Amino acid sequence: MFRNQYDTDITTYSPQGRLHQVEYAMEAVKQGSASVGVRSKTHVVLATLKRFASELSGDQKKLFAIDDHVVIAISGLTADARVLSRYMRTETQHHKFMYEEPMPVGRLVLQVADKCQISTQRASKRPFGVGLLVAGVDENGPHLYQTCPSGNYFEYLAMAIGARSQSAKTYLERTYTTLADADVEALVQAAVTALRETVASSKDTELSAKNTAIAIVGSDGAPVRILENAAVQPYIDALDSTPSAADDDDDDEDEADAPAATPAVAPDAPAAAPEGGSPAGGDAPAEEPPANGAADMQT
Repeated sequence: MFRNQYDTDITTYSPQGRLHQVEYAMEAVKQGSASVGVRSKTHVVLATLKRFASELSGDQKKLFAIDDHVVIAISGLTADARVLSRYMRTETQHHKFMYEEPMPVGRLVLQVADKCQISTQRASKRPFGVGLLVAGVDENGPHLYQTCPSGNYFEYLAMAIGARSQSAKTYLERTYTTLADADVEALVQAAVTALRETVASSKDTELSAKNTAIAIVGSDGAPVRILENAAVQPYIDALDSTPSAADDDDDDEDEADAPAATPAVAPDAPAAAPEGGSPAGGDAPAEEPPANGAADMQT
């Protein structure tokens, strides 16, 4: 994307009907670290890839517990995510105080989407440069939502956002039908495997317990659980026995690039002549087999 005369104001449309600052905010989500969410009939699991500013710094937090039944994963600007998470916590506590019951997940997501959309139509604001995966459980069961800086939101069975998230989405598209009846352990392993696909093609990043965080929320009444460091190590160890899709593609490319074997005799070469005569039974001498170059041309 490049600057142009129509991106200096959030309320200015380009001749193509686009709001460039909204698109820049959505690009910030694509550049953020990857987050993956998967859902079954009883639980929702989020897996995030933590980033470190340097080897001397701590990691940036990517999972935020909103309430006992809601947790979010972020991709994009962490500062904007803190503002939205604080707003979501206030709304859930206000709803619980007023109605003496947990806030429905869909209503919370709708309010967050409306807050994001307001920033796209007022010149005094800029869009939030962060995308959210909202996992929660209410009386209707588990839910997994995605929100966008534009104010759109969608509900998914499985979803991935952030850098190189297309690799994770390709994996989830192949396996999401098996997740509906999966138990918690299988659901967590599927989320970690999908997250591994986002770094499989990266040369400078490798999935480990240090840079992985997992959140689990279920309809069993237990509060949100966030797993980090040593608690994530068993799921990382289980990945060693499962090849990634990138490794499978590399093997297929190596097989395709391997040269084909050249037959010892060309297909059109005549059969060997019996002793004392030609192949046709006459006195004419047998033809010499073609040279290697001719054999290669025929194959």
